[in-house]
Amino acid sequence: MSSPVSPSAAPAARPAARPAELRATIFRHLDGLVTAPVAYTLHERGVLARLLALPDGGPPLPLADLTREFAANEGYLNVALRVLAAQGWLTQHLDNAADTVAYAPTALGRAALPLAGLFADVAGLLALPPVHPRVAAPESARKWAAVAARLRARYDLPETAETLEQGAATAQVLGLIEGSLVGPLIARLGMSGMFHKYFMESSFRADEFHEAPESFRPVLDFFAHLGWFRQRGDTFEFTDTGLFFARRGAAYGVTVSYMPTFARLPDLIFGDPTVLWNVPDGAPERHVDREMNVWGSGGAHAGYFEVIDEIVIELFNRPIEEQPRGILDMGCGNGAFLEHLFTVIERQTQRGKMLDEHPLFLVGADFNQAALKVTRANLIKADIWAKVIWGDIGQPDRLAQDLQDNYGIALADLLNVRTFLDHNRPWNAPAAPTPGLASTSTGAFAHRGRRLPNHAVEDSLREHLTRWEPYVQRFGLLLIELHTIAPALTAAHLGRTPATAYDATHGFSDQYIVEADVFRRVATEAGLAPDARFFRRFPDSELATVSIQLLRGA
Repeated sequence: MSSPVSPSAAPAARPAARPAELRATIFRHLDGLVTAPVAYTLHERGVLARLLALPDGGPPLPLADLTREFAANEGYLNVALRVLAAQGWLTQHLDNAADTVAYAPTALGRAALPLAGLFADVAGLLALPPVHPRVAAPESARKWAAVAARLRARYDLPETAETLEQGAATAQVLGLIEGSLVGPLIARLGMSGMFHKYFMESSFRADEFHEAPESFRPVLDFFAHLGWFRQRGDTFEFTDTGLFFARRGAAYGVTVSYMPTFARLPDLIFGDPTVLWNVPDGAPERHVDREMNVWGSGGAHAGYFEVIDEIVIELFNRPIEEQPRGILDMGCGNGAFLEHLFTVIERQTQRGKMLDEHPLFLVGADFNQAALKVTRANLIKADIWAKVIWGDIGQPDRLAQDLQDNYGIALADLLNVRTFLDHNRPWNAPAAPTPGLASTSTGAFAHRGRRLPNHAVEDSLREHLTRWEPYVQRFGLLLIELHTIAPALTAAHLGRTPATAYDATHGFSDQYIVEADVFRRVATEAGLAPDARFFRRFPDSELATVSIQLLRGA
């Protein structure tokens, strides 16, 4: 496992890390990508000092008071503070019945929050062009190398600490800086193909990676320091640890794709909360690198596809009159899910043997034009016939009408599937709020900076799923969905969950991930009964941040 707190150890002397330890490093890296800019932004504005001024054992500080004192946007300030609670630095005091939330520092937080100024280095890198895996970006490379040198020197922090909390805080903060420093590079190296088979099976030099090797050499030196490469003079070769990370670049992709959002945290929390959303028609999105997001999503989602095969095989092995006419993938992304489902049906089901007589109608729908373009190209390349159309997850009636008018296909005759999408629907305030509803979610939700009460988020989700209910009565709605967990639970299991990164990227981009049990309960209340035979959660514990379920009309 890479260790930011042992710079003097030679990479070759480090004991081999177990896969569980390496996975924990990835999760902590993802934590760093989001925690560093959040903590530094709050540090710069004095919010952390205000929290540290609270007396030990005294009452927590209400979010509403912090919002007024610092002229903040309450919704995004709440997201930011919940991120720090997920790292164990604050406690969240949430009363959904009264619709109030307050925060106070923990013992670990009192040791860690004074170190937040160290995040200035990696927060500053967000404002620069990224260090490119092949093309020179001299200023970025120089500043990246300077941060790496300070990290190797432990920022001159003492090797020993007076208290257990101080030692834990120092190790945690340095580890978060490491994640912020290396995460974007791992993602870009993976996406560009630089970590491909050639480099994995032979030694290499900096000039084979980069047109300006003197700019990229410090990157390879730092990776060698982490134990990812063996270094012999001017040549490098992967260690087993390095291969582990090289093969998992996509695990970083989704979080890194949101770095444009984290570069604008001062505006989002304390300035114009719409700064990322006021985009001219046809202009690229400002809050996310969509190409990287699609790449990272495709890699991260691939592992879940096999889990749903049994559902698809069961449906398409039934008598033909009991089968769906086809599949509609709402939010088709890069088309990988549709391609996978078609392959499963073609090769492993009875329907696959009768596609000439009973064609499989495949529909990829997405709100994003770039995703539609990628899906269309990938399906053509795979020689798969499909309709690829614009669609809004919040308007199933319009989608149904378009399918009927243009293709003569009834939405209700299709198996509706989607992956990690329902939480990313456009915000619609509940039309008929449930009187006296006290949400059971611990989430922090915002829309354009305004805090959304958790009961409103539950009501909105219920109304959203109710709109889909008429179209999934017969064949169902097959979902892979993302979830949050309570911040105290995240803090108790750091290195075992990516929940901090999920909460931050989705919270600052107006997405609404609720706990797995909350989602199931709300779906049931919307008239969509989860099929217990096909329910899965990942991991299969209280730490579940992903679920797979088939919902049908009750």
